[in-house]
Order: sequence, then structure tokens, then C-alpha cells
Amino acid sequence: MSVPRRPLFEAKQLSKSYPMGDSVVHALRGIDLQLFEGEFVVILGASGSGKSTLLNILGGLDTPTAGTLVFRDQDLSACDEHALTEYRREHVGFVFQFYNLISGLTSLDNVRLVTEIANAPMEPIDALRLVGLENRATHYPAQLSGGEQQRVAIARAIGKNPAVLLCDEPTGALDVKTGAIVLDAIARIHRELGTLVVIITHNAAIANMANRVIRLSDGQIARIDENLNPQPASSLQW
Repeated sequence: MSVPRRPLFEAKQLSKSYPMGDSVVHALRGIDLQLFEGEFVVILGASGSGKSTLLNILGGLDTPTAGTLVFRDQDLSACDEHALTEYRREHVGFVFQFYNLISGLTSLDNVRLVTEIANAPMEPIDALRLVGLENRATHYPAQLSGGEQQRVAIARAIGKNPAVLLCDEPTGALDVKTGAIVLDAIARIHRELGTLVVIITHNAAIANMANRVIRLSDGQIARIDENLNPQPASSLQW
């Protein structure tokens, strides 16, 4: 008999609203969701569907208006800012559309910024090796292509050995060929480290890489699809 998987995240009736003048914008409307260790998940949705809001709440960058979000045994929806800061520092790696590298630091030192404050980090050069950039360790961001800068940003995100890697449109600023290289780097991290990877995107082609695809519409889950045959980024039809 197989043992049921324990979710890494469990959201129940997760909602987020923002006041806007005399009205209220409902970014999330009662999300029920489980995310498991070792998954590769893509969250698809048009602009305004709520996917960025959901990612920010998963990452502890925002808090829900209602409902609960539990990470392992920690109720993130009840945490204060200090507890959320600790959670982000120890458990979450972020990759954004824009790289946010420090221009005066080498690739290695950009990664080292994160590994020096984590409890159980990997060696910075090992993080660069995972994204295929160990030979760019002494290069500065201005000496790197856009795709290389994004891969350094990914190395920085995973250098702390996070439980989850959250990616917000990680290929949005890249051309198709470079985007595939970046996605291959993310897939390698998922494969070799077993990290839960969550990518939000409006690009439906990226969904073919995932184990599960969560489609959001108007702040709600419209559909969840299982993918039994995930594809490498190099085979995607963009």
C-alpha cells in the first residue's frame, strides 16, 4: 500500500482583496490547493487572473485577507513580519522576470550574498555549476548576456537549498532560445535537488514541462491538469 504524500503547502479558502477607491478588487477568491515536495508546477493565467498574488502569498511576500496557508506545520497566514522574513530566508528561493543582480559584484559574490545568511547552504560555486555557469564565476553582470544573468539569479535563489523555488515569468525578458536555456536550468535543479518548483506564466507552452498545471481565472482555480509526460524545454513549441 502506498503512503499518501504529505503536502508541502496547503491552502484552504485563500482569498486576497485590495481596496481601490470606493470599490474592492478581489485578486484571489477562495483558493483550495495542495503543493507537494518534488513537484514541478506551472500556474497559468492571463494578466489579472491572480497568479502573481498567489505566488507572493506562497513566498511570504504578502498575506491573505482570508483563509489559511500552511507550510509544513507553520501557518503562514497567522505569521507576523518577523516570522515571514525567517520563512523567506530559510525556505524560499525567488526568481523574477528581471534579474536584480548587484552590478558591482561577480557572479560568485552575487550568489554568496544569499548563502552567507542561510542555515544550510550549498557552496556558491556548486550553485553556479548547477546552472552551467561555473566558468562565469568571476564575471560581473555587465559582462554576461541576459540569459546568463538570469541563470546567476537562479543560482542565487537555490544557493540556500530552499524547499521551494518560486519563479515569476522567469523567461519574460528573454528570447525563445535563451528562455529555453533558462528553463532547462530550472528543470535540472528540480531533477537533481528535488526542489518544489512553481512557475507562474502566461505562456502556455511552458506548461508542457510541468507535472501539474494550475489554471487561474478571475482569482479562482479554473482547472488543474496532471501531466504524465513532462517535456524538456528544448522540445517546446513556443
